Parts: sequence; C-alpha cells; structure tokens
Amino acid sequence: MRVTHVELKDFRNYRELTLELVPGPTLIVGSNGQGKTNLVEALGFLSTLGSHRVSTDHAMVRQSMDAAIVRVRLEHNERKFLAEVQINRSGANRAQINRSVIRTRELPRYFSSVLFAPEDLALVRGEPSGRRRFIDDLLVLRSPRFSGVMSDYERVVKQRNMLLKSARASGVRDTQLSTLDVWDERLIAFGSEIISARSALVADLSPEVARAYERIVGADHGASLANSLSVISRQDDPDNAVATNDVGEIISVADATAAFTAALASVRKAERDRAITLVGPHRDDLIFGLNGLPARGYASHGESWSFALALKLASAELLRRDSAAGDPVLILDDVFAELDQSRRERLASSISGFEQVLITAAVYGDVPAELAANVVRIQAGKVISSE
Repeated sequence: MRVTHVELKDFRNYRELTLELVPGPTLIVGSNGQGKTNLVEALGFLSTLGSHRVSTDHAMVRQSMDAAIVRVRLEHNERKFLAEVQINRSGANRAQINRSVIRTRELPRYFSSVLFAPEDLALVRGEPSGRRRFIDDLLVLRSPRFSGVMSDYERVVKQRNMLLKSARASGVRDTQLSTLDVWDERLIAFGSEIISARSALVADLSPEVARAYERIVGADHGASLANSLSVISRQDDPDNAVATNDVGEIISVADATAAFTAALASVRKAERDRAITLVGPHRDDLIFGLNGLPARGYASHGESWSFALALKLASAELLRRDSAAGDPVLILDDVFAELDQSRRERLASSISGFEQVLITAAVYGDVPAELAANVVRIQAGKVISSE
C-alpha cells in the first residue's frame, strides 16, 4: 500500500497543503516547529483514528477553525481509493471513501500505516493505557472488525460503571441489582473476545520484536512480550496484576470467558464499594522483557528507545505478512537523530524493503543517503520544494 497524494486543510499549522508522494523512501526535512510531524500525524490519524501526540481530536484543528480535513489518495494492488476524514472541533468526525460517507471507525479497513515517534518511548516507560492502545491499534489494523468489538466493550464498561455508581448512591443491595447481570454477560462476551485476540497477537508479535531489536542493536538481548491479565491475576487485589501467561501462550475465548466470569464474581463486593469495573481488558497490561528483566524500570534510555522502535518495526513486519492490505506505510518521525551511525545504517537496511517509507528529520545529514532519494522540504506549514 502507498499514499500517492495528500491534501490537508486547516490541520494544525497547515491552512492548505497539497503534496504528491512516490514509492520507496521519502525524506521530509525542516527545522523544528515547521510542520513535519503535523504532516505525518495527519496520515497516522487516518489509519488509527488517533494522534500519537494528543488525546483529543480538536487539538489538531487549526486555531479559530471549526474543522480540519485530511484527504489522501491510496493505491494497493492496482486499486485506487480516495480516503477522507473531517475532524470537527465539536461533534462527531466524518469520513468518506471515494466520496461516499462511511462510519469513521471503518477507515482503518482502507489505510494501514505504522508510525514511530519520540513519544513512543512512553510505551516502555509509561502507563498501561498507552500499551493497551498500542496493541489495540495493531489489532484493528490486522483485523478491522475489532474496531466495533472494542467500541461495544467500551460502551458496556461505561454503562456498567454508571449502574454501579447509581447503586452505591441509592443503597441498592446486590440481590436487587438484577440489571447488573445483563451487563455482566455483555462485558464477558466482548471482553473475552478481546482477551483472546490480544493473546494471539502478542504470541505472533513477540518473536518479531526479538528479531527487530536484534537488527537495530546488533545483538540478541532477549526482547519479549507477555500479557498481564486482570481476570487471572490475584483476584483479591486486581490492581496488582502480574504477568499471567507465558510468552507465546494463546488464550481461547472459552478459557477467557471462564476466567472473566470467576474474576467478576470474586470482585463483586469491591466493585460495589468502589463503583467501578475492576477486571477486564481495560485493566490489562503488556510486560516488555529485556535481558530477562522487565524493560520498564530496568532498561536504559537507549535500550528503551530501541525497544519502542522494535515494537513498531515488528508491527509493520506482522502487517505486511498477514494483512490483506499488504505493506503498511511505514512512518518514522525524527528517529535518526537519536541513533548512532551504526544503528542508523542497520535501521536503514531493515526498512529498505517496504513499499513506502516516510521519514522526518530536522537535519538532512542525520539520515543515510539511501533513504534520501526523494526529499520534501517543509517551512512554516508549506512545501517549499519537492525533489
């Protein structure tokens, strides 16, 4: 898959932008603050329906404007698509494919990309929510139908929490709270499907991460992933989940359903007291391993950076192998400045086979020459040259 044409309107610092892109690597160069990251952020949003920089969509709309538009032309196996999303400052976003309106959550079916940026260091060092979003974004890119499953699960969690809060406020006894059983059934059904799919994805991704990390650093440090599942952690203390299934273990939907059902029963009183759903995919985590230790808390800055980059390269390899969309567009935002010369060369070699790679850099010389055959120069939200 590749992007042949990009149009932006009122996106970040871009009043209007039109840009043609070619296959292979393209280097986007410009001083800090000129709009390089804004450009690749727009493409990432079209693919994942989220920004790697902010949690709210309206931050991407140019100041004083009501909406931003991201429009791209895509090619895959001689098929061409025009994909568009309108990001509204207030109200729901809107999406189109070939000028026909679709549900926004269907966009990932048409465009697959993997973006790495400095903010991804938080995948290793940050909170579980970032790791959950990482694995869920990849799951949707690999199997787009899970976008609906996750939306349904989030809706059930929200409704269930509202019921628990209402029951606590009104003093309703557990025996009188029959409605909760209905929401429990839906929570378990959607949640068990997510747990099983995540475990299968982690089993496939872990060996790819190990290979990607070794390619980047030039040595095998035993990089690995494992699930930390709240439904099979210490059920008397669901906030202290530990790695609860081995690397490579896949949990069936039936096993997840049984564990989820038992976990909900064990925390029912605690949920009533705290008025919140305490177990389920929204409380799970990923454990990243390096040299036999958890990367979070033990890995150095350089090791954490390399691990985060390996996660994204492994994701791209997995998608190009398994996704119907073929090669994802690989986007590397300000990566090479953090790498020494040997790692730059190894990274360049690792990504050379992708159909399209977009790279941003503040300094032209930071990027190996083989990745700079096509150059786009950005200044103050405008393309000043395209070579």
